Amino acid sequence: MFDVYNPTVARLTYRALLGRRRALILFTLPALLLLIAGAVRGFSGADDQIAADVLGGFALATMVPLIGVIAGTGAIGPEIDDGSVVYLLAKPIKRPTIILTKLTVAIAVTMAFSAIPTFAAGLILNGNGQQIAVAYTVAALVASIAYAALFLLLGTVSRHAVVIGLVYALVWETLFGSLIEGAKTLSVQQWSLALAEDVAGGELVSSAVGLPAAAILLAAVTVGATWYASQKLRTLTLAGEE
Repeated sequence: MFDVYNPTVARLTYRALLGRRRALILFTLPALLLLIAGAVRGFSGADDQIAADVLGGFALATMVPLIGVIAGTGAIGPEIDDGSVVYLLAKPIKRPTIILTKLTVAIAVTMAFSAIPTFAAGLILNGNGQQIAVAYTVAALVASIAYAALFLLLGTVSRHAVVIGLVYALVWETLFGSLIEGAKTLSVQQWSLALAEDVAGGELVSSAVGLPAAAILLAAVTVGATWYASQKLRTLTLAGEE
């Protein structure tokens, strides 16, 4: 057996993710969401449909995956790119422990910078009318887990993880995952929307994927990405040792 969390690895990962440059981006996106919410409320008043459109169109479809890219790839990608991961791997820490700790940090950061602003924006937009704020907050929380796992995996397998992650977040999730029917069933956004639909009652929030299928897909992607990232890190270690 191995520990699932290492405080030292977590501290180093938090320090890397919340450094000056990444922190600026992490704070900018939620600030932009709150600014948009305030402007929309000022011009349109409290409107449930508009609230759902803003939270679905910007918060869940754009902000959450982008923050996931920053947190997920940033949790391990830079260490692999500059070779400093060798020092971490030289420590007597199990490779799954490293991945699970970094995943925990990436999830925590993604949730903090996406779910909390989403809830605040929902309150600003319509005071949580029709449970819109809570519904999209739940969706953001669940999506944060899957995105963090996916982009952490991406950080372990590619030196271009950020670029690939941005393409995925902006093109697949924001464009294809929102507009093209066939792509919707393969979208984390749509899977998390299934939970939001259940919370909100399905009147203002809808998903192309049923709740049971969405829950299974979210769990499968999260577990699968985490497992493969651990395997990739173990392979990297063996290659370095050879």
